[in-house]
Amino acid sequence: MDLSFSPEIEAFRREVRTFIRENLPADIKRMAEQEQHELEREDQMRWHRILFEKGWSVPSWATEDGGPGWSHEQQYVFEQELAANGAPRLTPFGWDMLGPTIIAFGTEGQKKRFLPGIISGEEWWCQGFSEPGAGSDLASLQCKAVRDGDHYVLNGEKTWTSTGHKADLMFGLFRTDSSGKRQHGITFLLLDMKTPRITLTPIITFDGGHEVNQTFFDDVRVPVENRIGEESKGWAIAKYLLGLERLNIAEVARTRAMIGRLKTICGTELGGGRPLIEDRDIAERIAELEIDLRALELTEQRFLFGGAGVEELGAEASILKIRGTEIQQKATEMTVGALAYYAHPYLPEQLTEGANEEAVGGEATGYAAISYFNLRKTSIYGGTNEIQRNIVAKAVLGL
Repeated sequence: MDLSFSPEIEAFRREVRTFIRENLPADIKRMAEQEQHELEREDQMRWHRILFEKGWSVPSWATEDGGPGWSHEQQYVFEQELAANGAPRLTPFGWDMLGPTIIAFGTEGQKKRFLPGIISGEEWWCQGFSEPGAGSDLASLQCKAVRDGDHYVLNGEKTWTSTGHKADLMFGLFRTDSSGKRQHGITFLLLDMKTPRITLTPIITFDGGHEVNQTFFDDVRVPVENRIGEESKGWAIAKYLLGLERLNIAEVARTRAMIGRLKTICGTELGGGRPLIEDRDIAERIAELEIDLRALELTEQRFLFGGAGVEELGAEASILKIRGTEIQQKATEMTVGALAYYAHPYLPEQLTEGANEEAVGGEATGYAAISYFNLRKTSIYGGTNEIQRNIVAKAVLGL
């Protein structure tokens, strides 16, 4: 299989690179490069609007759905250039997860209502899947939705609701039937976060950030017209969406940028000593990390370009999720180890522009430990890596 890109795709790469370098605001670039995962909504929106005006805000969508109609190769190159040039992630819940799901399973009315707000970025989404007793074992969820005329009445709790405090709407899974198999009786609903009797409680993470929340529903009424697919048959829709999420979690392009920063740090004389890269053991460990990432990249390209593309990528997405998160965590571990006390996460001055210039050539270093702590979660969210190995064993290897 030839994994090189055509001259046309390389020309497209140069177009994307030039656009990002000419249009990405400098302050947003600095925050993204420092791995500040939760940019303020207005900062995210500034960049989203720039891409929207260019027609690039939903890069995986077909032209008839409001996207640019790019090939898989163009989408892949676009993500590579975003990461390589310090552009932040667009919040994936709308454009990369729910949008394709509505396109695949929604009604024409739902497409007209919800897709334009995703494209423009005017409506932000969050995900209501996990519960205190239903995380990786998602089919055991118990948050109930009881039909009452033209509405469902929701009662229960969701947890780890990422960016729920910033979102306008939620897509979620709710229990409408408790008989039969656990996968039966799950319904996929869309709801307005301003609906009365929805309560959010912040969960402050170990790095001090407010990224996730607990969400409580107390007789919350949701119109039946906001149901995606049939009642009690939302599990298949959820599996489709989770496949998209797991592919996104692999983060090959952004991990390459992380390794690039690690190499910069190891090539710098810290505290007047010789560069760490001159140590044979450290150089070998970085080389092994790059080899692992390259192997993952080739596997990802083989899945995306060698068959029917991401639309048909099922359980194989679990392979990418497992290896991608393992490599991300290893990169952050090595970065913190290389920085030593320069990575101290709790000194505010470490997060300011120009702090610790001797460490990484003018870039702040406080992001390193924050990124390390934050990325501990990647092997857990989207289904723990232990669960993903079970999926691979059963659905890919046939064991």
